[in-house]
Amino acid sequence: MAGHSKWANIQHRKGRQDAARSKLFSKLSKEITVAAKMGDPDPEKNPRLRLAIKDAKSNSMPKDNIERAIKKATGGEGEAYEEIRYEGYGPNGVAVIVEAMTDNRNRTASNVRATFGKHGGNLGETGSVGFMFERKGEIVYPASVGDAEAVLEAAIEAGAEDVESSEDGHVIWCADTDLNDVSTALEDQLGESETTRLVWKPLNTTELDLEGMQKLMRLIDALEDDDDVQRVTTNFEASDEVMEKLAS
Repeated sequence: MAGHSKWANIQHRKGRQDAARSKLFSKLSKEITVAAKMGDPDPEKNPRLRLAIKDAKSNSMPKDNIERAIKKATGGEGEAYEEIRYEGYGPNGVAVIVEAMTDNRNRTASNVRATFGKHGGNLGETGSVGFMFERKGEIVYPASVGDAEAVLEAAIEAGAEDVESSEDGHVIWCADTDLNDVSTALEDQLGESETTRLVWKPLNTTELDLEGMQKLMRLIDALEDDDDVQRVTTNFEASDEVMEKLAS
């Protein structure tokens, strides 16, 4: 799993240009609107909306943007989005899951398929790589909240399943259905988390060298550039040396 946290760190260090930040906010707004439409517009009564707002805040999305996205749902505005998951293989056989929200299934499927093909990948059938992942809740805290033992104790008490601690921070895992309850309990003990979200956690990984990572990076960037794509998950693994060269 180290490869995934390193990937996040690289993306953070690269920084986000205004255009990329605008695109990110648009995707976060879409998730908030859909969550509010599907449930109660009150985040205290709607776990999915609460998590969507938390994710938006962790990405420094302005409060006005968040409130506007909720009003879109309560005011009956906005398109009717359909949630779709695509699965396939990237360069060097890396498993890829693409989560999308779309108002045009044919357009999105065509674009995703073309992006895979252009960047050395293959779009597969639903389930073609899904068995290589498991749905989990992921809660991330900075190293400053406490040592590994203290965080582990808090996580167990909150109902979490596992904790991975390193100098970069603490990653707490729980069952997907328990994410809201576990994150709320942890907030009482550790304060606000850096991120709280549902993820696809790989059951096994594919090791990549620098060239392989560069190819995969181009595929991920191209997929994430699609307005319909909400999130891209892979099962890559790479050494510290490769990740450092990629970041330079």
